[in-house]
Amino acid sequence: EIHGKEMLELCHCCLVTNNSGVTPSGQCGAWVKEPEGGHFTSPNYPEKYPPERECIYIIEASPRQCIDLFFDEKYSIEPSWDCKFDHIEVRDGPFGFSPIIGRYCGRESPMYVRSSGRYLYIKFVADGELEAIGFSARYNFTPDPEFKGLGELPALPFCEFELSGPEGFVESTQITREKRALPTEAVDCRWYVRAPPRAKIYMRFLEYEMHNSNECKRNFVAIYDGSSSVEHLKNKFCSTVANDVMLTSSLGVVRLWADEGSRKSKFKILFTTFLDPPCEGDTFFCHSNMCINHTLVCNGIQNCVYPWDENHCKEKRKPSILDSLDNTNITIIAVTCGLVVILLIISVIIQVKQPRKKYIIRRFTLSDGTPTSGFQQASRLSHHTTPAGHRNILAMKHSYSQDGGEGYREADDFMIYEGPTTSGHHIHHHQIHHGMPGLDHTVHRTLSNDF
Repeated sequence: EIHGKEMLELCHCCLVTNNSGVTPSGQCGAWVKEPEGGHFTSPNYPEKYPPERECIYIIEASPRQCIDLFFDEKYSIEPSWDCKFDHIEVRDGPFGFSPIIGRYCGRESPMYVRSSGRYLYIKFVADGELEAIGFSARYNFTPDPEFKGLGELPALPFCEFELSGPEGFVESTQITREKRALPTEAVDCRWYVRAPPRAKIYMRFLEYEMHNSNECKRNFVAIYDGSSSVEHLKNKFCSTVANDVMLTSSLGVVRLWADEGSRKSKFKILFTTFLDPPCEGDTFFCHSNMCINHTLVCNGIQNCVYPWDENHCKEKRKPSILDSLDNTNITIIAVTCGLVVILLIISVIIQVKQPRKKYIIRRFTLSDGTPTSGFQQASRLSHHTTPAGHRNILAMKHSYSQDGGEGYREADDFMIYEGPTTSGHHIHHHQIHHGMPGLDHTVHRTLSNDF
């Protein structure tokens, strides 16, 4: 018989033969491991178990196996209603929140128990009164009927990694990058992350995807705190979400199990080592009970639980021309810009004060020899009579003074005559100046052009 916790060494191919254990070690009876099973007992069995004791036994089988559990007939635990006091609790999985199979007490031995997968969780609880002899149980590994048609699992490749430092990455891509396994092989890989003495480890998932989601028998990522033994299993993820994990020891183990049809499962974890406060030396306080290495501050990666280490960090960029300017250069640029603005303002003022010109074009057409009122006005201004059948265009140009009043007028009267024939067109230009009262001076010019 072997008392307390015992671990079988993994074979070179990393195939788990009997990765089972008990917590706390040395206080929970005997545990004997065999290649195809083993047995364990309550403390002091077959004598009375001690009061105030809680023991957790976790059994892990190899991939594509399940567990058969039997209790010996020599069995006695303090009876109570619904087994509220001393009892044995069996769950189908590796955790205290796994689906419960049953809770047992009294003198009647529990029935035979079979797991649905690779794990069984057994908890023995004793209060402070009425002790009994306890129990003895044995377990065997048996092929999982779900994988009956696939036959025996071939030997798995050796797949282990060692990591250390203030931070680092655990990546599933390392398996193929370092040629630890072929893409068609099942893998059971482990990454051992080692922190300095007294330090702890914080793990944050950056990427996570299981190829066969919610099929934990086919693929999962597990994180252990202290060793790769099942009793140190902290979390196991096989669904669509993976949460951050805070370890309490200086050794963390990340494990990936993926069968032949699940090799597309992938993950990437950032690990950060830290110390508990108060922060000493050149460490940085994360405001979440973490003191991390100062080199991790403003490195572009969030190492704290909350991004305290990346807040108030100047963006790292290439120096620009503005970074090389001194006060003298800035003054010269400012004065130059000011002069340009002043010149622009002066130019706008000059443009506003210049006289504005307005052209009015009036078109007159004769019909049946009777001129229109507009034509009559044009005739009066030009002192020229237009023969019937001709067309007259009068252009009036008005100029205004700076104060908006009418200071000078000038009328250009262009009369275009269309004769009975199409031999040509005559344009008469009359320029009439209206200035001083009584001044009426006319300049008459006649042009001949094919209009």
